[in-house]
Formats: sequence, C-alpha cells, structure tokens
Amino acid sequence: MKLSDKVAIITGATGDIGKATAKKFVLEGAKVMLAGRSDEKLTNLQQELGDSAHKLAGDISSETYVKALIDEALSRFDHVSIMFANAGAEGRTATLEDQTVEDFVDLLNVNVIGVWLCIKHSIKAMRKNKGDSSIIVTSSGAGVLGYAGAGPYIASKHAVNGLVKAGAAELANSGVRINVAAPGPIDNRMMNDLALSLNPDDPQAVRAAFEENIPMQRWGKNEEIANLVTFLASEEATFCTGGIYMADGGMTATL
Repeated sequence: MKLSDKVAIITGATGDIGKATAKKFVLEGAKVMLAGRSDEKLTNLQQELGDSAHKLAGDISSETYVKALIDEALSRFDHVSIMFANAGAEGRTATLEDQTVEDFVDLLNVNVIGVWLCIKHSIKAMRKNKGDSSIIVTSSGAGVLGYAGAGPYIASKHAVNGLVKAGAAELANSGVRINVAAPGPIDNRMMNDLALSLNPDDPQAVRAAFEENIPMQRWGKNEEIANLVTFLASEEATFCTGGIYMADGGMTATL
C-alpha cells in the first residue's frame, strides 16, 4: 500500500477528481481529511469512506478555515504528510473586456489565494515530520496554454504553477516536496459545464474540438488523475519536486 501511515488533506474533496483521489488514497492506506464548501456532500463522502476519513466544511480562501482544517487533521490523525490542494473554480466564460473585477477577484481568491494558504500552512505542519511529505496542487492544461473566454481561469492556473516552482526552490532541503498535477480535458462536471458555456447550442462540438487536439483522441478519467496524484504523494516520487505533470493525453505536447 503506497500511502500506509500517511495522513492527507484533500481540498475540493466533493468534486469529481477530489472524490476519486480520496477513494484511491484510502485504498492505498491513507487517512484523509476532507475539505469542501458543502457539509452535506462531505458527510456523504465521509460515510462512504468509513473510519479512515474525517471532514471539515468551509471556504478555502479563508485563512482562518485553512488553519482550522490543518489543526483538525493534526488533532484527529496526529500529523499531516500530504496536502492535495485541489479546490478550484472555472469562473465565468466571457471575453477579457467583458469580465468584471468581481469575476476576477472571486476566481483568484479560490484558485490562487486558497492554494497559497494550503501551501503556507501545510508547510508549517509538515516541517515537523521526520519522513517524506508531499504537496500536490491541481492546475490544468490552461496553466501552460491559453484559449478565448477563460482569462481569469487561465491566469489563475499559470499563477499556481509559479507558486509551486517557488515553493520547490524554498523547500528543497526541508523534506517537503511540491508538485503540480495538470489535467487536460477530463470527463467530469467541470469540463462538461465548460463545454456548455462555450457553446450552449452544441456542447458536443466543443468536446469534439478538444478531442481533435488530443493525440489519444479522448477525454481523461477522474481515476487517471487520482493515480497521478497518488504517485506524487507517495515515496515512489521522492526525487520529484517543482514539476508540472501533465495528464492530458498528449494535448500540450503537440500544441
């Protein structure tokens, strides 16, 4: 079991990638602290995972909440060895000139400030660990590419890639690794909503357009991202830090 004796915090735990990763972590022997906005959804997931899971609902852009989340994990499970900073929002589809300040600020609060807070406060907990610790941040193909209609989202994912690289430099000799898991188009709620927002009359056309740019000619699965995150969380990846690990069927390799 790759994650025996590990304690993981998973933000955005009730999203499709978050749920798939929580299930994978538990199968690999980890204890998990589940974080998200909806207490009801977290309760349902906790019940599904059993005694290996605990939960705390709140707003990931609140420093008070992030501190409480880590304190709760330490109280319940004694230590924190994995932070999967996965919570994120896609924002509103609109041109740059039609985006509002509120659109931009709301998205950056979740996708950048929330990620930074998770990094900041998990480092403090992880420095106390004797063994390997790992922070994994969910970015996106949008963190290395650009496309019309999603400026704030694209900016946020470029930003978290930079945070991870800075973190890797700062944490090089600390026993704490930090990496990016960057999904391409994944067959889940977020991507299907994006396709609908980009072309309300024919979202399947958006899906087909993405597939034309993916050498593997398909969208990915939530479980495939969970597998990547599990590798980065495990001691099989002890020489991996500061990396942006694409899981996109080869899309960014050919664009």
